[in-house]
Amino acid sequence: MDRLLRMALQTAVRRGTLHVTTARGARFTVGDGANPTVAVRFTTPAAERAILLDPELKLGETYMDGTFVVEQGSIADLLALVLSQEGAQKPPRWARPQWMLRYLRRRLQQFNPRGRAERNVAHHYDLDGRLYALFLDADRQYSCAYFEFPGQTLDDAQLAKKRHLAAKLRIERGHRVLDIGSGWGGLALYLAETCGAQVTGITLSKEQLAAARARAEERGLSEAVEFALRDYREVTGTFDRIVSVGMFEHVGVGHYDAFFRACAQRLKDDGIAVLHSIGRSEGPGVTNPWIAKYIFPGGYIPALSEVLPAIERAGLLVTDIEILRLHYAETLKAWRERFLAHREEVERLYDARFVRMWEFYLAASEMAFRHQNMMVFQIQMTKRQGVVPMTRDYIAREEARLRALEGGSRPPLRLAGE
Repeated sequence: MDRLLRMALQTAVRRGTLHVTTARGARFTVGDGANPTVAVRFTTPAAERAILLDPELKLGETYMDGTFVVEQGSIADLLALVLSQEGAQKPPRWARPQWMLRYLRRRLQQFNPRGRAERNVAHHYDLDGRLYALFLDADRQYSCAYFEFPGQTLDDAQLAKKRHLAAKLRIERGHRVLDIGSGWGGLALYLAETCGAQVTGITLSKEQLAAARARAEERGLSEAVEFALRDYREVTGTFDRIVSVGMFEHVGVGHYDAFFRACAQRLKDDGIAVLHSIGRSEGPGVTNPWIAKYIFPGGYIPALSEVLPAIERAGLLVTDIEILRLHYAETLKAWRERFLAHREEVERLYDARFVRMWEFYLAASEMAFRHQNMMVFQIQMTKRQGVVPMTRDYIAREEARLRALEGGSRPPLRLAGE
């Protein structure tokens, strides 16, 4: 077993240094001896076998279970070391048949009718609200922030994200806006309070719905913002603007046509829609099996080549695409650091295994954006030409106008228990 493990890790790690202690006490080092340096230890032969047979699933599981321990550095350091290797975008040769099988099964795993979609959402978003308060910004924006300059704080970068999206939407006072996947309500409240919009926010999370309604009530915005427990396929009426942030990853590749048909049906002829989603730069793929099992069941990160044809089939025109590259890596770094600063509080809410699970989730996600060509795209869509200006300089002008309006807005409201 030790020999097989060494051979596999020698193939996986060629740059940097990885010190390994096996369950039998043997020690070896792989890599070129340069920094960064990470040391790990296996506590059981079963953990070694598991990682050899299915590294994409079992690395996270053995770390959660404590049978794979990082003794020098952190799990984030280890994932950075492994995922930054040349060729790390693809699974090792011996694991490729598993990857192909998962690819063939992906549409079944991403089959998300209303009932299953609601259960998938509850798995992640209906956790104890105190957990999210420990590591998110004050407005509980649980999606990629928009860092306007290096060193910008997480709260300011999340405000900049809302401003950036609002600028692309070109919202006028009184516009009816549909927010698909409204979360804890931060974006909807911003569009109502700063832009003067009438907003309908929909979610499948009961916990988020209750929190968003409470925030609207406390801000005196209940007449301007309506939050509802509703699937995107169940919305009626038409809207001047449609926005969706961090929700499309839960739609499933087999439902893209239904999603964009719903957007086209609900968008007025002179309306604007903006989709903000995580994406992959390398073409269609599969959801990491560990993420699918423990974090986002039914989720999938799409390639643009999978999204754009569905937009075209729905009769929508793409008027702008922006790619945010390292913004999510910086967002996740801030979340991970905040989470680890409160790990004892998280352990009191759940247990040590849960803490390791979420540490792995945040670290793996961050390193995927730093080293594996994950990105975020914002796609602006209309039904006809001429709805948005011919050049993109209007975005900066609108951001400046909104920034001035924010000066008179009330600060983000902390939720109970924060």
